[in-house]
Amino acid sequence: MPHSLLCLCLVFATSAFAIGQDKSTPNDKPAAAETKPSEQPAAETEKPAEKGVDKPTEPQPKVQPPEKKPEPTKQPEDKKEAPEKPKPAKAEPAKAEPAKAEPAKAEPAKAEPAKAEPAKAEPAKAMVPIGYTHTQRLPGQPWRVHDLLRPRPRTVTPGEDSPAAPPSDAIVLFDGTDLSNWGHQDRKAPGQYVPARWTVKDGYMEATRGTGYLCSLDNVGSCQLHIEWAAPKKVSGDGQGRGNSGIKLWGAFEIQVLDSYNNRTYADGQAGAVYGQFPPAVNATLPPGEWQAYDVIYEMPEFDAEGKLAKPAYVTVFHNGVLLHHHRELTGPTGRANSKYSEHPPGGSIMLQDHGNPVRYRNIWVRPL
Repeated sequence: MPHSLLCLCLVFATSAFAIGQDKSTPNDKPAAAETKPSEQPAAETEKPAEKGVDKPTEPQPKVQPPEKKPEPTKQPEDKKEAPEKPKPAKAEPAKAEPAKAEPAKAEPAKAEPAKAEPAKAEPAKAMVPIGYTHTQRLPGQPWRVHDLLRPRPRTVTPGEDSPAAPPSDAIVLFDGTDLSNWGHQDRKAPGQYVPARWTVKDGYMEATRGTGYLCSLDNVGSCQLHIEWAAPKKVSGDGQGRGNSGIKLWGAFEIQVLDSYNNRTYADGQAGAVYGQFPPAVNATLPPGEWQAYDVIYEMPEFDAEGKLAKPAYVTVFHNGVLLHHHRELTGPTGRANSKYSEHPPGGSIMLQDHGNPVRYRNIWVRPL
């Protein structure tokens, strides 16, 4: 039994020791608490937890929301800055000012209709053909009158020339002062003339639309003729409608006057042509508005006692000093009809054509041959 008593004492002693250990655990808890939060900020929050552990935990969420609230408040501040950015957007209306200038750029576009002015000449091209394919054939030639396919003369540039003064034996038909040597045919009295109605100024005379041919009052036979002319400086029309006039010898044989400077038309209708019969050898025309000169040697036709043709007419023509025709035999009175010779008086008028264009003439004189 003493052994049993000893065991009982040991059990009692062990229980007492365990009780003593339970009393020491409150001192160990703070140490255990220190081991749980290894981070220093958590330990600091536990110091106020001595008054109550639950209370410090509530303010923590309250403190965090205020820290988050300022962040959204900064966002509106950013939004306020955003309206300031539209200020350059106000400059966009300023960019619209150049846009207003764009209509101004459209003004040149309005000038494009002005380019339609050449388009007005298109009807003129339709009205003034550059040749024909159905007219009658010229005697002794493979060509028709005003033949569309007849080769055009090449272009040459004449040398500089001054107006030719009349020689001592010349008959001056126009010296730039008056039209006393000229008139218009009287339609009511054939062979008679009415006073000339062309305009005279600055040393030249100018064709007046609707007045008709201007005729020399003196009859002229075979002769040397000098005459100067100028097409209008302002180009109007094209083909035969541009600077058109003509010089008719003996009232029957026409040397064409036309602004042929860069102006296409049928070959036998160009400046210097024997109209409807022979083109000039070359195109020696000067630019519009410049004075040009024809020097013509004309030999009138001759007829026998029976009124039949004994000798045809001949012409030699220089244009601005350039030879166009050399002793050219004429097939008959000129024109589209290509008439045949018929007996004429020994002389006739020199006629200047009114073709509706304000062509000018000056320094006209003849020397009978």
